[in-house]
Amino acid sequence: MDYQFYDTYSNTKKSFTPLDASNVRMYVCGPTVYDYAHVGNARPVIVFDIVYRMLNLKYGAEHVTYVRNITDVDDKIIEASNSLNEDISTLTERTINYFHDDASYVGALQPNVEPKATDHIPEMINIIEKLIKKNHAYEADGNVLFAVNMFDNYGNLSGKSLEDLIAGSRVEVANYKKNPADFTLWKPSKANEPGWESPWGKGRPGWHIECSAMSEKYLGQTFDIHGGGQDLTFPHHENEIAQSESCNDKKFANFWMHNGFLSIEGEKMSKSLGNFITINELKDTYQGEVIRFNMMLTHYRQPLNWTEKSLLDSKKTLDKWYKIIGTYDKPLASKSDLISEKMLSALADDVNTPQAIAELHQLYKVANDGDVDALEIFYNSCQFLGILISDYNSWSSWQSKTMDIDENLINGLIEKRNEARSAKDFPEADRIRDELLNLGVILEDKDNKTTWKLKK
Repeated sequence: MDYQFYDTYSNTKKSFTPLDASNVRMYVCGPTVYDYAHVGNARPVIVFDIVYRMLNLKYGAEHVTYVRNITDVDDKIIEASNSLNEDISTLTERTINYFHDDASYVGALQPNVEPKATDHIPEMINIIEKLIKKNHAYEADGNVLFAVNMFDNYGNLSGKSLEDLIAGSRVEVANYKKNPADFTLWKPSKANEPGWESPWGKGRPGWHIECSAMSEKYLGQTFDIHGGGQDLTFPHHENEIAQSESCNDKKFANFWMHNGFLSIEGEKMSKSLGNFITINELKDTYQGEVIRFNMMLTHYRQPLNWTEKSLLDSKKTLDKWYKIIGTYDKPLASKSDLISEKMLSALADDVNTPQAIAELHQLYKVANDGDVDALEIFYNSCQFLGILISDYNSWSSWQSKTMDIDENLINGLIEKRNEARSAKDFPEADRIRDELLNLGVILEDKDNKTTWKLKK
């Protein structure tokens, strides 16, 4: 089965042919470890876990290398360390454990390699030295910067000119730069900051050089797929291409895949709006499969609107699907040769998970009519996507710990509250709000619209 992936660099959907079918290679930008990951961070974890499963199925797990890095030296990490008065290594190790727990919670397989930036400083210094030697980088006041005007293809990934990129982005203003868009490869470390000895003095790497060094070490100078969130297209991935291709005179990655943004109830997620949700916060209310399934209902390249209703709907679907498995009178075995061809065809078309889920719904209907063959295909197809991976009793017992939500009751009370507010009967409106709060439901009134979510 031919895989078609959308390549951001060429803005086209193309047939995927690996450089070497016996050594298929994928690199995905991982977390910067200073705090709990939020639900937006979970999206690339799930998206590229599915791509990883697809590659393993087609080429064999022994022929696929998936690298997802960890950024453990960064301005945000230093800031968090100072704010918490905590040693950086203690903070990063604790946060790495948080991330591993979160990735496991949403059903993601462990990548083959998970390199930390701080373990690869010599590789970064080596690339920087090569760039200086080739006049693609220069030293200034203890900093080493990449000269963007020396790379003719700068801006090709984001599809913008250098002037447009500078005008539309925040670039660090510094009088030692030859060009405002020149970006940092190495910077001096202050006395209270982590630092390593280098030809340019004690310092630390810029963010972009980290991924170039780690991807090259484990995947080579050219590899098959580079993935990450859409927010990384510029400047991070644009800068990775510039420094790696300038250093090696080779194409950096054959495919660039980016997942779309995530919003919360139609709004951008931010702490200032009070709608910032970490993956960890969801664990007491939903099983990880609900989060995973809910993410798959939207195509990975499209914006995803995260709502409480969609989570509840996803939970109801999985409850129903688990029931048909749990009430079957024989144990079902996992068999990779019993995965739905229609579902795989949907995934082969640029990881079309909504269509894949639609195929599962059709299989469920046939299986629910008593077709045992369809039931086995349904079960194995779900497992391939990372759902129905628990047993029915465990799933059911966990669900019994959560609140039994009656959506009709909630919506009816909200309607009565809105009527009371329209009639200016504010004591009654407040009474209904309190009644909903006692049920574990939090209301939010904005733009003449009332939305609700479960209290964590």
